[in-house]
Amino acid sequence: MKDPKFQATIWQTLVNFAKENKFFKPKDKILVGLSGGADSVALLHFICQLAKKQQFYVYACHVDHQLRANSKKDATFAKDYAKTLGVDCVVKKVNVKALAKKEKKSLEHAARTLRYKAFEEVAKKFNCSKIALAHHADDNTETFFLNLLRGTKAKGLCGIPVMRKAGKRQIIRPFLCITRQDIKKYLAQYNLKNVEDQTNQEDIYLRNWLRLKIIPLLLEKQPLLRQHVLSITKELSKQLKQQ
Repeated sequence: MKDPKFQATIWQTLVNFAKENKFFKPKDKILVGLSGGADSVALLHFICQLAKKQQFYVYACHVDHQLRANSKKDATFAKDYAKTLGVDCVVKKVNVKALAKKEKKSLEHAARTLRYKAFEEVAKKFNCSKIALAHHADDNTETFFLNLLRGTKAKGLCGIPVMRKAGKRQIIRPFLCITRQDIKKYLAQYNLKNVEDQTNQEDIYLRNWLRLKIIPLLLEKQPLLRQHVLSITKELSKQLKQQ
């Protein structure tokens, strides 16, 4: 049984955000990036629910970065989960370490490059016009501070775009309006399982250092931090577009 409070808050927030940004229309073909983690599991479920009502098509892509011993299990989980929703899921294996070594990039940078390339290839295969990724409000806050720490121009402080062009396709982010905690509630509401990315719990990368150490301290002082950052990034993006 659906919780009325959940329906009135998190679910309605997502539905309104999708309408506001015109993410989906009938006969659309949408590719969802599916890592198997909490965020992407919830996103695929949400988009599938909308697809039933709005009559569009959904596909999924799992990228195996081959950086962890259990990455094959994650790939199997993603395919099995997508199958329960009636969604075709393509698994793409990429060699992150080789690219990082060849181009002298960090593992994070190399992984991102190969991941987006894989999404583009699968989107082309299914003729998808949009690629949906599960970035949320906490990711946006982390990106803002990450760019600030590294040093950036004004554009770097615009956070994660809700929608952007990527070649012939658009990348959309339907979850930027909710938090990591909201996603946990979503999973609980629908009794959805997910895999845990172990690197999310390690202070190996700067982003994870911000996520696990710094932002929690800031939230203690200002619980509305995410909302403030989202407001700043939206306003800055608007002003830059007008220039």
